[in-house]
Amino acid sequence: MKVLIVDDERNIRESIQLLLKLEGIESSTAADGREALEALRSEAFDAVVTDLKMPVMGGQELLERIRDEGLRGPVIMISALGEIGDAVKALKTGAVDYLIKPFDPDELVVKIRAAVDNRRRGDKIEAVARTAASSRLVGEGEAAAALRRAIEKVADTGSTVLISGESGSGKEVVAREIHARSPRAEEPFVAVNIGAVHENLMESELFGHEKGAFTGADARKIGLFEIAGQGTLFLDEIGEMPLPLQVKLLRVLQERKIRRLGGTRDIPIGARIISATNEDIEAMVREGRFREDLYYRLNVVRIAVPPLRDRSEDIPLIAEYLLGKLKSSMGSRTSAERPRLGAAALRALSDYSFPGNVRELENILERALIYAEEPEILPSDLGLGGSALPAASRLATPRPSLSRADDEKPSIGGQAGASLDSVEREAIVRALASFGGNRTRAAQELGISRRTILNKIKKYGLDSGA
Repeated sequence: MKVLIVDDERNIRESIQLLLKLEGIESSTAADGREALEALRSEAFDAVVTDLKMPVMGGQELLERIRDEGLRGPVIMISALGEIGDAVKALKTGAVDYLIKPFDPDELVVKIRAAVDNRRRGDKIEAVARTAASSRLVGEGEAAAALRRAIEKVADTGSTVLISGESGSGKEVVAREIHARSPRAEEPFVAVNIGAVHENLMESELFGHEKGAFTGADARKIGLFEIAGQGTLFLDEIGEMPLPLQVKLLRVLQERKIRRLGGTRDIPIGARIISATNEDIEAMVREGRFREDLYYRLNVVRIAVPPLRDRSEDIPLIAEYLLGKLKSSMGSRTSAERPRLGAAALRALSDYSFPGNVRELENILERALIYAEEPEILPSDLGLGGSALPAASRLATPRPSLSRADDEKPSIGGQAGASLDSVEREAIVRALASFGGNRTRAAQELGISRRTILNKIKKYGLDSGA
């Protein structure tokens, strides 16, 4: 937590700063509202404590400028006994609380903590409303253990992380685990799927916009960078980001500031950036589809998530976990006792190649819960049909790894690449068939963007039918 203290009396500034230091709260000071604005424009603060009456620019004008410029963070006003009317006006303008001089130091600390906690709670609620929740990391096998070790190494750092892995393999789960084990765990975790946001709306979604920035912008909108606060912003499918927006993201990573669409001032941001891709990002750089300078900014630390077929020993644990989660979310149709996964069904799942990874497993189990008529789920309830591939055809892909940007990158060797293409093509054919050729719904089922599935359809020559 970092607080900005604003007061024209040096001894008061230093006394409050010492008090906060003893409470483990970091702070900076400013002698008036003008200095405070300069500080707020260059650095992210969790709260502002300001005197009401100051020369050059007082607390009320500072509060109004903070509001007008869209700077975020709770403001606590300090006023003298005869200024209570002005303090009430400040509350109506946007201050969250006020104190009367002379004040109890402990009361100030309580008010600061309460204001910051309320702000964080609101950001978390908005983050949940605007992003999807995800499962937790489940598994006890070697691959899962290696993945956890990689997460533990990077969690305590503030380094930018790039997570690579097939669609549905659990990249967002890894990002959430990094956040949960980091010093930012109490701050918001905000996730956005770049491929799922329309290109024309993406800049507004990430950076926000000012009122009147474009037709229909009838109010200021706070973007996901600001919603994330001092927490974590997870950019999934980063390879889908258009080149013009890549330039703006690079600037954010370099300067740690954003500018809302239609805005005139830069706003400091404090969120950690974690990105993910299911594409060969190095190939995209070579082909000019992804900026090399942005790639190096994002790829400070790399974590490769193994596909589910390389974690076959964990499939029973993951399946049981997902089944319990599905039963809870689907209500009384599926009680805690019925239906359960039978031994034969578990063997069938363990022998399946899972081209759609954990996401596909969850979809299979959801359908099984709907159609199962016996006390236990049978292989016939899984709907695997003839599309399941034998265990011998599982692909060899890299173990979970954590590496610096210049270290060896994950690669697929031997004939594995060709096998992966056939599995991917099969998954797309099956999804298209399931939804009568509807490409948007097929993409949703596979957990990829419509743009990606169109590229894959073209790649595998499926335009004229599979």
